[in-house]
This record gives sequence, structure tokens and C-alpha cells, in this order.
Amino acid sequence: MKKIVSLLMICLVTVSLLTGCGGSENTEAAGELNIYVWTEYVPQSVVDKFTEETGIKVNMSTFSSNEDMLSKVNAEAEGTYDIVQPTDYMVKLMIEQGLLEEVNKDKLTNLSNLSEAYLDATYDPGNVYSIPYQGGVVPIAVNTSKVDLDIKSYDDLFNPELKNSIVMLDDYRINIGIAAKSMGYSMSETDPDKLKEISDKLMMLKDNVKLYDSDSPKSALISGDCTVACCWSAEIALAMEENPDIKIVFPEEGSYMFMDNWAIPKGAKNYDEAMQFIDFMLDAENTQMVIEEFPYLNPNAAAVEAMGEEYIQNQAKNIPTEVIQKVEYIDNLDVDTLAIYDQMWTELKN
Repeated sequence: MKKIVSLLMICLVTVSLLTGCGGSENTEAAGELNIYVWTEYVPQSVVDKFTEETGIKVNMSTFSSNEDMLSKVNAEAEGTYDIVQPTDYMVKLMIEQGLLEEVNKDKLTNLSNLSEAYLDATYDPGNVYSIPYQGGVVPIAVNTSKVDLDIKSYDDLFNPELKNSIVMLDDYRINIGIAAKSMGYSMSETDPDKLKEISDKLMMLKDNVKLYDSDSPKSALISGDCTVACCWSAEIALAMEENPDIKIVFPEEGSYMFMDNWAIPKGAKNYDEAMQFIDFMLDAENTQMVIEEFPYLNPNAAAVEAMGEEYIQNQAKNIPTEVIQKVEYIDNLDVDTLAIYDQMWTELKN
């Protein structure tokens, strides 16, 4: 009897050890991801779902500007981050600086969900280094119950009647670009004489801006602290849901447009897990979860179609084709021009 009991105990211990070894192997195989993404842009619920389905732990940190992200990536040791989320022009700059790994599109089983209209962009032909995530335009939001002006353009933001009432994005390229656009110039203007004109006009905006906020500009609009906003279209969409008096205006000059992307920094330690995460985010069902929380312009055609007619007809969430046809992406600038832009931005905020 004792021999039988001993045998049973040995079997139980053996099974326990084998199970423990298997669990350890699974944990090791599951891996870990360090991602660096825009603030209020990737739902925690979707990240949690990814971890539940794959066992991969995701450490998510956030940034508020492309320049902050680039500075952080350069300051940290290579391999600190496995995924970053640069905007179009920043993708191009990071490619030029050799900061990105090529993406293995063979591992992206859900890539076909993306509309071809957002692939093969000029900032990354062939999507060698980046995969579109979300984007949008920077229109104007107006609280019509508190603002009597007929606002139709970026140029209207400079009206003295809007003194101390506007929330603008805390982004130098957008603020300077809007001033340039209002004058009929490129948002990436480089001519020194034109930049002097743009600088003079930009200073006219100073008294009208009450707040610079790229993290949650909708908050000032919803609370009533600001009655006009020039910010991300998705922030306006969310504000409109809270207050029906808030209306969206697509500027007559044409809007600034951006597309944020998934990219893998050079030397990423968890490349395979990063590709797995990107493919997960391309799944139509998972993208719907993203859209429902952060309703930016989304290139995932399969997810957009699944969102239904109410979403498709909401111009703040699903930007009209005629608006997209007039948009302008910003481009990288040379060192000398960047110095001028930096000086303009410093003068505006001081």
C-alpha cells in the first residue's frame, strides 16, 4: 500500500513539475512590449484584450508631441521601445535618421483591412517602415451659443473679437502652419521673406489664445472656459457629443491633415511581439473598439464599414471626401528654417 501511495506521490510531483515548467515556458514565450504612443489615443481596454489573448505584457507610456517622442527615443538606449507612433512627417525624418526597423508585412494578416487611399504615402512609399493607425484634420470648433461670429476659415481665428477665447493645440508646426495657410502660403513654408510675414500675423493670434493644450483640448471647450477651438477633429467630435451647441467648421483654405503610424524603433528587443501587436490593432473588431473611444479618421475600411451609418455620416468622425481633397500634410524642414520656426514659437508663447 505504501509503495502505491509513494508511486502516486511521485507521479503527482512529476506532473506538477512538468506543469510548472510548461507555465514558465509559456510566460517566457509570451514576452513583453514597451510601446510609446500619443496621449489619449490607444484604449487601455484594447491593450488589455491583447494581453488576455496573447499573454504578452504591454508597458504603455505616452507623449504629447512628435518632437518630445523623437527626443526621448534619441535619449534612451537603443531597444528601450518596441513600438512608437510617429506622425507622417516624423516617420520620414526617423527613416532619414536611420531610427526605424523595416516592418515585415508578411506577418500582417489584417493589412488588407486598410483602405489603399492611406497606403503608399509620400512619407513612406511602400509602407516599408510604417503602418497607418489613425489620423484626422485640424478644423475649428465653435460654441454657437456664445460666439456670434460667422467663422469659416483659419483666418477668422485672428479676429480681435475672439480675444482670450481660443484653445489651440500645443504644437508649433500647427500654429505656424495655420497662420501660413490663412495667408495662402504652405504650412511648411521656407522662404525667409514669407516667414517674416507669417511671424507678424502669428503674433496677432497671441491675445486670442487662452490655452495651449494637445492632451485634451476638448475639456476647455466642454467646460466653457474656451468658446472656440482649433484642434484634432476627434476632440471636436467628443465635445459635440457633450454639447450640441458646439459645431465643426472645416476651414475654407483647406485643413491641416495628419496620419499617425505604427513603427518599430531600431534595435527593438521584442520585434516579433511588436508585429503581433500591430496586426492585432489592424483587426476590424479591435479597430472598432479604438474608434468608439477615440473617433479619429481611421484608415481601416473594414472597421469603418462595420461602424454603421450613424458613424459614417458624422462629419467630425468620418471626414468628408471634399475636405480630404483639400488637405495639406506638413513636411520636414531644414535646420536653418527650423531655427526660424523655433524663434516664432518662442515669441508667440512668451
